Amino acid sequence: MKGMTVIVRTVSSWVKLLIFLFGVYLILFGHLSPGGGFAGGVVLASSYVLLMLAFGRRFVERNLPLPVASRLDCLGAFLFVMVGVLGLLKGGAFFVNFLYAKFPGQVGRLVSAGTIPLSNLFIGLKVGASLFLVIFALSLFRYDTKGPAGLSASDGAGKPGE
Repeated sequence: MKGMTVIVRTVSSWVKLLIFLFGVYLILFGHLSPGGGFAGGVVLASSYVLLMLAFGRRFVERNLPLPVASRLDCLGAFLFVMVGVLGLLKGGAFFVNFLYAKFPGQVGRLVSAGTIPLSNLFIGLKVGASLFLVIFALSLFRYDTKGPAGLSASDGAGKPGE
């Protein structure tokens, strides 16, 4: 997949930043408004999908290399589980909100829900990286009338997996 026209590429590069920032907003304020880690992660991944559609798979792979995306995926899962384990160690049960008891904060503020914003952040990281990797893998194995994606002449790739 090589990409789209200059107009689509230009608009996509502007819109990508807005979509990415909206995803960050959904993750950070998910405990105060509709949203959360899963929804924010899906929006984050969609910003990279937009870039993939506009510029092609190789451009996105240069911007977010697959090993980095895989590490972000694993890091998000690990940190999310660690929040649960810390709840077990500090509060006596898995995923107990141990930070809320010590730092209750004011209702409606960003730091007012204990471990919930941390859980949203780690789930957003996990979902965003995972969904990006799934869509990237699907784009690798797509099949159109010319053959597999890696063998398509319009992609500029001569070998599968390049």
